Amino acid sequence: MLNLVVGITGSTGAIYGIRMLEVLKKLDIGTSLVVSEWGAKCIAMETKYDVGYVRSLASTYYDEKNMAAAVSSGTHKTDGMMILPCSMKTLSAIANGYDDTLVARAAGVAIKESRKLVLMVREAPFSAIHLENMLKLSRLGVVIMPPVTEFYTAPKSVDDIINHGVGKCLDQFGIEHDLYHRWGSR
Repeated sequence: MLNLVVGITGSTGAIYGIRMLEVLKKLDIGTSLVVSEWGAKCIAMETKYDVGYVRSLASTYYDEKNMAAAVSSGTHKTDGMMILPCSMKTLSAIANGYDDTLVARAAGVAIKESRKLVLMVREAPFSAIHLENMLKLSRLGVVIMPPVTEFYTAPKSVDDIINHGVGKCLDQFGIEHDLYHRWGSR
């Protein structure tokens, strides 16, 4: 069974992390969840959910201040990590090896252990600093995936747009899903 680390940080778009956890739970894929302080605040501000509900979706939950959590060590086996949404603060911490939170540390572990890491970065517009940090990580094999709205699937709702972003992230891990119609499948 797959086991993925899921991080939710303090940038708009907490619903992407929540939807990902809902889908992974439905697919019976193991998850280790870490929610940053501001990720928790964004969940409360942006969604109808509370952190308790989000935690209930994960197989395991780790407090972001617990730097001794299993996901902080490379000896803890996982199949990769995704951070959705990924704030620019978290992006910077990861790009510069500043493991001051469990989310950043777990991402650093994914990089050092050559595990898949997908960052759904959220900001607009990007500054040169943001782009340099993304380029640095991309050169290391990290997948940078802003939730870019697509229209070729003819989305009819915000849920359709969210599902497309989540589905694109699942594709990076080779996880089959039916969250959106693929190009040429209509």
